[in-house]
Amino acid sequence: MSGGKDAVLALARPDILELQPYQHATWDPSLERMHANEMPWRAQGDNTAAGLNRYPEPQPRALVERMARLYGVAAPNVLVGRGSDEAIDLLVRAFCRAGEDRVVITPPTFGFYKVAARIQGAGVVEVPLSSADFALDTSAVIESGHRAKIVFLCSPNNPTGNLLEEDAMLTVCRELAGRALVCVDEAYLEFTGRASLADRIGDFPNLVILRTLSKAYALAGARLGTLIAAEEIVALLKRVIPPYALPASTVEQVLALTEAPQRAMAADRIRTLLGEREVMRTRLGRMSIVARVFASDANFLLVEFTDARRALEAGKSAGLLVRDFSSAPGLANCLRISIGTPAQNERLLAALERA
Repeated sequence: MSGGKDAVLALARPDILELQPYQHATWDPSLERMHANEMPWRAQGDNTAAGLNRYPEPQPRALVERMARLYGVAAPNVLVGRGSDEAIDLLVRAFCRAGEDRVVITPPTFGFYKVAARIQGAGVVEVPLSSADFALDTSAVIESGHRAKIVFLCSPNNPTGNLLEEDAMLTVCRELAGRALVCVDEAYLEFTGRASLADRIGDFPNLVILRTLSKAYALAGARLGTLIAAEEIVALLKRVIPPYALPASTVEQVLALTEAPQRAMAADRIRTLLGEREVMRTRLGRMSIVARVFASDANFLLVEFTDARRALEAGKSAGLLVRDFSSAPGLANCLRISIGTPAQNERLLAALERA
């Protein structure tokens, strides 16, 4: 099978390719609306620009264009949705037949890839990362990918924090051309200084990139994720995504909060956070309660403790929650610590030092 765009669409579920999408009300902002069964008056206290009594544009043009500029791609290569989670779910539903198709994941990694596949009834093949440094087992991923529809790669990886080798990910794309999609989740890329693989989608039609505003842009509550892929994949997923997926308030807020001043502030905060990450890495590494602090390219640290339960309780005593991953395969006694404000970080470090 060739690796071109036609081959990528051949991987999709045949019934999705033939699906007649939901026909939403025609969008024409130049005309007054009496066609979508909306209430003609706003709710009391509604101060939004468009009015919450009106359905939002299905894929808001201004938002799509903003995300395209933000990530340096063309607008037809962009699909916006409710966080990266919705994009993951859409990919699995569009490409995996229940009881027949499979996805590949590389644990320890983001848990929703597996959940989305299970909800769809797709199989899950696990190819663990290296136990030594959480590197990608490229040959094993490729071998498993030949019998799957989607390979999910997270870089920087969650919860380990490390970047996957770019050459390894592109090798997977190349070897699985025409056989499987390779979805690279770049949720934490802004903390790395590395360029996105989004500029390689023209070279690899089976490459899909996920980006989010939840981390670097402090918009987790807005639930805005961006999928970047070949136009054919974006067009296919538009058949599956709900017609009015994004609330009008989210669209308005995201457009306002990704203007140039907010982007500059985000860059400043990232620099501060990276400095705090280094402080925490150094001080944690000196503690007797800490067995290992793993290298991180994200906004968190994975830390192996001599006694994870004791460390958790120390954090709670300071009024702080950290994430327990000690039950995950290969992560015994490991906690994931998000980098907070300098004051929060100091409280946690002090509590752990007392422990």
